[in-house]
Amino acid sequence: MALKSINPTTGEIIAEIPELTDEQIIVKITAAQTAFLSWRQTSFSQRTKRLNALAGILRNQSEAIAATMAEEMGKPIKEGMAEIEKCAWTCEYYAVNAQNFLIPEKVETDASQSFISYEPLGIVLAVMPWNFPFWQVIRFAAPAVMAGNVGVLKHASNVQLSAQKIETAFRQAGFPDGVFQNLPISSNKVEMIIRDSRIKAVTLTGSEQAGAQVAKIAGEEIKKSVLELGGSDPFIILEDADLEEAVNAAVTSRNINNGQSCIAAKRFIVVASLADEFKTKFKKKFKALKTGNPLDESNNIGPIINQQGLNTLLKQIEESIANGATILTGGGQIGDRGYFLEPTILTDVKPGMPAYHQELFGPVASVIIVKDENEAIQVANDTDFGLGASLWTKDLKRAKRLVPKITAGAVFINGLVKSDPRLPFGGINKSGYGRELSSFGIKEFVNIKTVWLK
Repeated sequence: MALKSINPTTGEIIAEIPELTDEQIIVKITAAQTAFLSWRQTSFSQRTKRLNALAGILRNQSEAIAATMAEEMGKPIKEGMAEIEKCAWTCEYYAVNAQNFLIPEKVETDASQSFISYEPLGIVLAVMPWNFPFWQVIRFAAPAVMAGNVGVLKHASNVQLSAQKIETAFRQAGFPDGVFQNLPISSNKVEMIIRDSRIKAVTLTGSEQAGAQVAKIAGEEIKKSVLELGGSDPFIILEDADLEEAVNAAVTSRNINNGQSCIAAKRFIVVASLADEFKTKFKKKFKALKTGNPLDESNNIGPIINQQGLNTLLKQIEESIANGATILTGGGQIGDRGYFLEPTILTDVKPGMPAYHQELFGPVASVIIVKDENEAIQVANDTDFGLGASLWTKDLKRAKRLVPKITAGAVFINGLVKSDPRLPFGGINKSGYGRELSSFGIKEFVNIKTVWLK
């Protein structure tokens, strides 16, 4: 069966990639294991040279890569180029810092010498989504290969052109054959790969349902897994916030990547004293957004990934309205070619509505009015997710007091939630477990070994 890339701007098929057979998958895993036995013996300086080369290749090809992403999954081309720059930065970050992160740590005990060493595990399977087709992969791969691991990638079926470009970039950077390989396969092949004894760990970014399935299989095989799943991030605006700055950040955070981001702000929790002013400013800026072909740099928002994604959003909007929500702006499909949705704001959002409880994966904002900070925190935590949260107040002492009360993997004060290679990234509850990036991320896929000498 072929894996199809469909341009969400036009609905047309732009590529069909043959799926690997079971026999071909085994050949790839065998190549990865052979590569690991050699790669694990390389020095940090050798790995650093290759990763810096990868950063340079990504930068040099950023415009072409961004165009591929725009055509394959609808990302506005300016955002695509920014994604590639972030990938290059992350490669350089780990090229500089990986060795220090993994220096053996001496510990004083009753031994003559004791220390903790960090050793690579082997082949790590990465199951990655379509929405950030390069970033999600590089943020796993850069620390993994610097630690001495090798990777095999099961990318989303609809972004196989991007997946091919990633593997090609690794080869162009001089990484040995087998250190990083793309496996063009559908989801039904994932279980077979995880159960292969040579696969030592798996990392997944994706839906709650996919994460649960992968975690179950990995658990049965007693293999390490890291999951970064969905989010319904709260964006809390208290009465002493800089409203103009908050609104600007709110519009950006909700609509980045056409609103299809796990860490995008989705629930805008506003104290009643600012509600009317916030809604007026928020609506004005939403209506000013330009939706259209992502290859046109004048457009802010491109299409939803596919017809199913668009239909899901329209159903969530419809059901929320049926339960009492109000459309402040937007709410409908744009045109009859491609999968475009009007940037949408729903107000009067309350418990029982999809807009309150579910992750709306598109340019749809849910506005929830609360009376004070206590209710704001209660609403922020009234979710099954726990990825990120944003809190707006000019009183930093107040902010620090409230941070421990917010259930999330990250809390940003007076700024939108974003990932940064210098900081750990991940969630709790149904947003997943484990951490990516920073020193914590690189240590997820190493053997933390105790060494004791008498």
